[in-house]
Amino acid sequence: MKTLAIVLLVALAIFLVLYVTLIGRRRLAQRTTTLVPVPPPVPGADHLGPVRFGPLEAVYVSTTVHGDWLARVGAHGLGDRSGALVSVHDGGVLIERDGADDLWVPVHEIRSAGLAPGMAGKYVGADGLVVLTWAVPEADGVEAALVDTGLRTRRPEDRGGLVDAVRYLLAAQAQEIQQSQEIQQDPTQYPQQDPYQQDPHQQEAR
Repeated sequence: MKTLAIVLLVALAIFLVLYVTLIGRRRLAQRTTTLVPVPPPVPGADHLGPVRFGPLEAVYVSTTVHGDWLARVGAHGLGDRSGALVSVHDGGVLIERDGADDLWVPVHEIRSAGLAPGMAGKYVGADGLVVLTWAVPEADGVEAALVDTGLRTRRPEDRGGLVDAVRYLLAAQAQEIQQSQEIQQDPTQYPQQDPYQQDPHQQEAR
């Protein structure tokens, strides 16, 4: 009799924990749906652009409201942890998630990339997470929102490479914008050039 009572109490405790967790996730999703728009869809292969880094194995940790790494975004599945393949393309960063919708971070929406010790209840220490700060564009009447997306690469040595690849995208984009502005002022001064193409003199030096 005592054994049966213990089993029932344990089962009830497990049920309560699962119930509270489920209710909490639903409330979090409802609350953040009005704060963070639906992320942009993953474009077709022709619009992704060439792969500049990856794909590499990682854990998608979470997405949080920018500046508050405890404020997890529950809407649109952005707060769900999952395995992932991450690749950096000319057009942005593609996060292919296991058991969840893939996430596309367009390069023109990325604000920064760096390392952090943890976020949203996941603390790994020693700058173990790659964090992308980006703006989810306005959609369905919800204003654009700045968020932080955390990734933990399977191989530690890939973290720095991923950050560098994203920062290179940002630098290339800034260069394109600057040249575009200068071309508008003087179209004959700057011939069109691929920002990723290396200088021939640099290639010879190597």
